[in-house]
Parts: sequence; structure tokens; C-alpha cells
Amino acid sequence: MRQSTILIISFLSLQLSFSQIHEIGVFAGGSNLITDVGATNYISPNNLALGLMYKLNISSRHSWRLSVIYSDVETFDSKSDDPRRIQRNYDFESNLLEVSAGLEFTFIDFDLHSGYPMITPYLYSGLSAFRFDEYYYLNGAQTPLNSKTWSYGIPMTLGVKTNFLGNFVIGVEVGARYTFTDALDGSNPNDAAFQQYRFGNINNNDWYVFSGITITYTFGENPCYCHQ
Repeated sequence: MRQSTILIISFLSLQLSFSQIHEIGVFAGGSNLITDVGATNYISPNNLALGLMYKLNISSRHSWRLSVIYSDVETFDSKSDDPRRIQRNYDFESNLLEVSAGLEFTFIDFDLHSGYPMITPYLYSGLSAFRFDEYYYLNGAQTPLNSKTWSYGIPMTLGVKTNFLGNFVIGVEVGARYTFTDALDGSNPNDAAFQQYRFGNINNNDWYVFSGITITYTFGENPCYCHQ
């Protein structure tokens, strides 16, 4: 038991010694929806998405990550490959604000103080909370419910990043969010009084995707794994 305690304390101390590297930066790219309205292409950005990002690097492979991203989102039945959706011809426009936190894992050691250029693929996941406007469809037209609501999702992001110009890191990533709501596009209103206006597959929740680049600036003391 004592040996296990010493091992755990040593591991935590090692992780904390890595934690003097910070990254702060921006996300810029596009967004698209995968819902009961419009096309169902997974990577098909059609509107601008912008955000801020912070990372706390706890080792050369692990980083805690926090981001805030905003986007106007839209989707159109006319751009779908489904003849039934094309004939229905619904369209949807709204805005979405996401706050996300979780862990980023790199497949290759990414020592920001090595002094050498590096490149590595990475994965990110955690939990997202997002705010959106509520709608329903009346006679085929998107109609606001004059309310905003919050829901949650699970981000699943795959990217590649590299360091450049000393303290800067640039990444390219695609992140799909599985949400815990089917009301994002107005096809399944949360308000029980509007359940008569439901349509589509009510057993499948909505998705949204952010695709783009990240640019972060690193600062803080050199971690113990740096090259002197």
C-alpha cells in the first residue's frame, strides 16, 4: 500500500512538473449541421466559425483544453441528396455558441521546447455545452419560439499540428459533436405544446461539425523534459 501511494505521488509530481506550459490562441474555420433538415455530409462547412482556445500542457502528449466557439449555422433541403428532402424544401438558419472542455492527446511526443520542428496527429474529446435558438416549422416555414436553450454534446476531434516561428503552434482539425438533443434544427421542439410539429427521425439526435485551423502561442516555464 505504501509503495502504491509513493508511486501515485511520484506520478502526480511528474505531471505537475510538466504543467508550466500554456497555450492561448484562436480557432477559425467553418461549421455544418447533420440534422433532419438539409444535407447529411459530415464534412461540409458552409458558414464561418470563430473561437478562442486555451491549453494547459500536462505532459508532452496530454493537454487540458478549453475553447469557446461561435457560429451562425444553416442547412438547406435543396442541397441534400435525398429526393424527399429536396421536394420538402425546408431550410434552417440559426446561431450557436459552444463552450467545450476536455483532454487532447497527441500520438507523438510534442516537446514545445525541443528547438526542433515537430508534427503530430492528435485527438480531442470531452464535454461541450452549447446555446441555440429554439424553432419549429409552421406551414413549411422556420418559426422562432422566442427562446434560447442549452444542451450538451460530446466532441470527437481529429487533427494534425506543428510548431513554427518559435512559440507558435498551428493545427488543422475536424471536430464532430454528437449532441443530446434533437431540437437543434427545429424538427423536434422541446416545448410539449409544439410536439404536433415534429418531423424526421425522432430517435436520432442532431450533430454539428467544426472544421478549421487553430493557431496558439505558447508561454510559461520550460518543463523538465526540455533540451538544455
